[in-house]
Amino acid sequence: MAIAIIWLVLGVLVLFSIGYLTYSRYLAQFVELDDSNETPAHKYEDGQEYVPAKKPVLLGHHYSSIAGGAPIVGPITAGVIWGWIPALLWIAIGNPLLGATHDFISLSSSLRHEGKSIGHIIGEYVGERGKNMLLWFAFLTIILVVAVFAYVVGVVFEKYPSAATASILYIALAVVFGVYLYQLNLPFGPGTVIFVIGVFASVFVGQQYPLELSATTWVPIILVYAFIASVLPVWTLLQPRDYLSSFLLYAGVGGALLAVIVGTIGGWLDIGAITPTQPLTVNISGYNGFWGVTDQPLFPLLFITIACGTISGFHSLVSSGTTSKQLNKESDARVIGYGGMLGEGLLATLALASVALVGKVVEGGGVGQALPNFATGGGIMLTTFGIDPSFGAPFMALVMVSFLLTSTDTALRLGRYMFEEIVGTPETEVESVASNRYFNAGLQCVIAYALVASGTWSDLWPLFGGANQLLAALALLTATVWLANWDRSKQLLSTGVPMALMTFVTILGLLYLALYQNIWLKFVQGSSMSLGSALSAGVQTVIALVLVGLALSLVKIGYQNITSVGSEPGGAPVTDGGESDD
Repeated sequence: MAIAIIWLVLGVLVLFSIGYLTYSRYLAQFVELDDSNETPAHKYEDGQEYVPAKKPVLLGHHYSSIAGGAPIVGPITAGVIWGWIPALLWIAIGNPLLGATHDFISLSSSLRHEGKSIGHIIGEYVGERGKNMLLWFAFLTIILVVAVFAYVVGVVFEKYPSAATASILYIALAVVFGVYLYQLNLPFGPGTVIFVIGVFASVFVGQQYPLELSATTWVPIILVYAFIASVLPVWTLLQPRDYLSSFLLYAGVGGALLAVIVGTIGGWLDIGAITPTQPLTVNISGYNGFWGVTDQPLFPLLFITIACGTISGFHSLVSSGTTSKQLNKESDARVIGYGGMLGEGLLATLALASVALVGKVVEGGGVGQALPNFATGGGIMLTTFGIDPSFGAPFMALVMVSFLLTSTDTALRLGRYMFEEIVGTPETEVESVASNRYFNAGLQCVIAYALVASGTWSDLWPLFGGANQLLAALALLTATVWLANWDRSKQLLSTGVPMALMTFVTILGLLYLALYQNIWLKFVQGSSMSLGSALSAGVQTVIALVLVGLALSLVKIGYQNITSVGSEPGGAPVTDGGESDD
C-alpha cells in the first residue's frame, strides 16, 4: 500500500508545532528573557558588527545562514541508505528537543555575554585553555564548511546556470536595498515590496540569460565573493541580502510543502513527461535494515549523516557570532533561535520528501544524489500549481543555492571572529597582521580552495559532519556550564542530556570512520592503495582522532567546573568580568 507523502509532512508539522508552543515557551522563561534589558546590538551599536535589526530581517539572515546544503544532502542520503522511517523520526523528534534547544540556548547565552562567541563564554568559566581549544575546534570546522559549501555552490551553478545569473542579480539588489534602508532611510514596507519583486524577477532573467561555467571555475569566484561579503559592514550586504533571499526561501520551502497538501488531494498535473498520480506517494523503502543498502550501521552513522536537519554545531557559531549582535529585543530570540531551527527541520523534511517522491538514486553519492533529487522532486511538487518542471526544477536549485551562499559568507565572517579571539589583543606585528580582517578572511579562503582543488572534497563531507556534530555537543556543554555558574537552582537536563547524547553518538561515529573504515578496511584488509588514497585515509583518521581527543578534554574540563560550582555556596550569576552581580 502506497503511503501519501503528506503524512510525512503533517507528522513533522504537528510535532514541531507542539515543540514551539510548549517547550520553546518554557525555555524562554527558563533563561528569563526580558525586553526591558538592553541587547548587545543597542549597547554596542557600531554600524559594523553590532547593528539592531527588525525581527523579520534578522530571522531572514539567521534562517538563510544556518540552512545550508547539509539539511538537504544529509536527509536524502540517510533516506536512501536506511529508509525514510528512521530518517524522518530523527528529524521529527530530535529537532525540537535537541537542535532547536541548542540554537536557542546558544543565542541566549551569547545575549547574556555581550554578544560574545561560545568560545569566549566557556573560557570565562573554565579558563583560557578551554577557550582556545574550543575556538581552534570551531575555526577548523569553519574552514571545512567554507570549502564544502563553496564546492557545492559551484556544482549547483554548473548544473543550473540560470540559478547563477539570478543569484548575482539578487546580490546586487541586496546592496542597493542596504543603501535604501540604512543610508537613505526610506520606508521599510514599500522597499520590501519593490525589492522582493525584483528578486523574483531575477529568476526569469536567469532563465533567459544563464551563465554557464564549470564548477571548478565557479569555486574561486564564490570564495572571492565570500571574502568581500565577510569583511563588509553587516548593513551593506549581509542583512539586506539575507532578508530578501528569505522570501525566496520561504516561497520555495513553503510552496513545495503546500504543494504536497494540494497534490495529495488532486495529484500533480500532466505536464511534459510527468504522469499524474493520485496522490503524491512515497516511492522508496521505509526501512532497509540496520546495515542499510551500503553495509553501514544505522547507529551511530544515521545521526552524523543527517546532521544539520536535526542538530548542527555550526548554528551555535551563527547564533553567538552574528545573530546575537543584531537582536533588537530579547523576546525575538524565541522565534529566531528556536523557530529558525524548526524551519531548517522543514527543509530537511522537504528534502526527504523529494527523494521519496522521485524514488530513484542518482549515481555519485552525496552531492550527486542530493542535487538532482531535491531539484527534480521539488519541481514535481510545484507542478501542482501548474508550474512547468523546466522552470520549477531550476527554481528549487536556486532555493538551495540561496541557502548555500549565505552560509558560506556567514561562515567566513564567523571564522574571522574565531581567529581574532584566538589572537586576542595584538602585541606584536605578526599578531596585528593575523587579526586583520582582510588577512584573516583571505587566509581562510586560500586554505578552503586548497582543500577543494586537491580533489578530495568528497572526503571532507564526513569530516565536516563529525566536526559539526561534536561542535554541537560542545556548544551544549558551554550552555550547561553557563547555567550551572549562573544559578545552582537551574536544572541542567535540557542542555545536559542532549550534550551527553551527541557526545556519545558522534564520538562513536568518528571512531567507526577512523578505526574501521579507514585503518581496518583500507590499511589492514586493503590489498593495494595508491599513495594519494593512503594519504587521504591517513589524514582523515588523524583529524577524526584529534577531534575526539579535543572533545573529551573539553567535556572533562566542563564537568569539573559544573561539579565544583555545585559543591560551593552561593551560585550568583556571573557577569562578563567573571564577578558576581551582587
